[in-house]
Amino acid sequence: MSVYRPTYKVNGEKKTSRIWWYKFTFAGQVIRESSKSESKTNAKDAERARRREMEQAFNRIPKREKVPLFSVAADLWLAGKSGLAESSKERYEQCVAILRESFGKRLVCDFDANDIAEYQRRRLAEEVSGRTVNYEIGSLRGILRQFGLWAPIADRVRALPERHNVGRAFSPEDESKLIRAASDSRSAAFLPLLLFSLDTGMRAGEVRALRLRDLRLSWKDGQITDGEVTVPKSKTEAGKGRLIPLSKRVCACLTLWVEYFPGSTADSFLFPFHQVGIGGNSRTVTIYDADLNCPMGSWRKAWLEACKRAGVSYSWHDLRHSFVTRLAEHPEVSEQTIRSLAGHVSNQMLQHYSHIRSQAKQAAIRALEAEVLEPSLPDHGQRNGQSEESAQSESAAKLMKTNGGPARIRTWDQRIMSPLL
Repeated sequence: MSVYRPTYKVNGEKKTSRIWWYKFTFAGQVIRESSKSESKTNAKDAERARRREMEQAFNRIPKREKVPLFSVAADLWLAGKSGLAESSKERYEQCVAILRESFGKRLVCDFDANDIAEYQRRRLAEEVSGRTVNYEIGSLRGILRQFGLWAPIADRVRALPERHNVGRAFSPEDESKLIRAASDSRSAAFLPLLLFSLDTGMRAGEVRALRLRDLRLSWKDGQITDGEVTVPKSKTEAGKGRLIPLSKRVCACLTLWVEYFPGSTADSFLFPFHQVGIGGNSRTVTIYDADLNCPMGSWRKAWLEACKRAGVSYSWHDLRHSFVTRLAEHPEVSEQTIRSLAGHVSNQMLQHYSHIRSQAKQAAIRALEAEVLEPSLPDHGQRNGQSEESAQSESAAKLMKTNGGPARIRTWDQRIMSPLL
């Protein structure tokens, strides 16, 4: 071990540096480096640390890293999510913010399965859904995984059950109540938003992103008589760019809505940011401070007030469920048409949204019965004083006895028709 202060000449005069250097030989190579310190003790410590670092690298001994606090680890994990969509990043940030309140001052190595189970119980006691808690645990899993600390506890952590069929379709009565409540809302935009979402099935994010250039409207005598909308931005690739015709009531609402913004251009948002107040001697609702280049914010408060006024309990996304359900209840509307309007990509997603009501299911069974029994029934409704219903029952029973099953079944039951049985 050797530390020294090098000498140099200035104008022929020999001077000694105030900075200490160290010099040693490692694996046949001379290592000469500055300690960047004026202290000889620090120079010796620097030489010792440098020698040890080279010995560990030569012998492939992994360097032990310091374990950070959970809050620091969470920030590092979020920084690696830069390639995600904005909505996904916001969701992760929300989950991390909640986790930081519980585990922010804890070392990232101090987690075990019992801590996670206790967190799940506490969140459920706060009436948080299992799906939301699973999102939060998923963020925690990603944070621990980057330090290799999730695998030892992974097999002891259980995900909470989730409700996947949480959407509901509106009944006609509840739909009428909500529309009446929306008409009485203080927000002038709420009724157009409600009817637009109900008759197009568009998601809230899709509606918020609409600009006037995305609509093709037909005007006549100052009224919108017909139109269609092209979805510019969607959650899925199948939903982006789909074309949806507008209903008559949506056209009527849009006629009144666009009159609030006479300075709109093709690049203006259909539902721009604005303020609502009551002004004038008539105390009417007035829109002011409109920003046509900024989309409207959240309308959750207006939605909750409307549901309370109507005496119903639904989520905004149930408007989309209702749209797909109404389409699916009409037999003349094909599944391909429903997918084209709603932007679905699979039968599983179609079944998730199309909550066919019991009346439609019963009508389908009645149609099936008529198709099965009609070919085997006599042409006239009565025979030998029997009613049409009795004739149908007798014919069905005869077919069952002959074929061993309902009409139009190609094979019969071997247990009934076999001479041996």
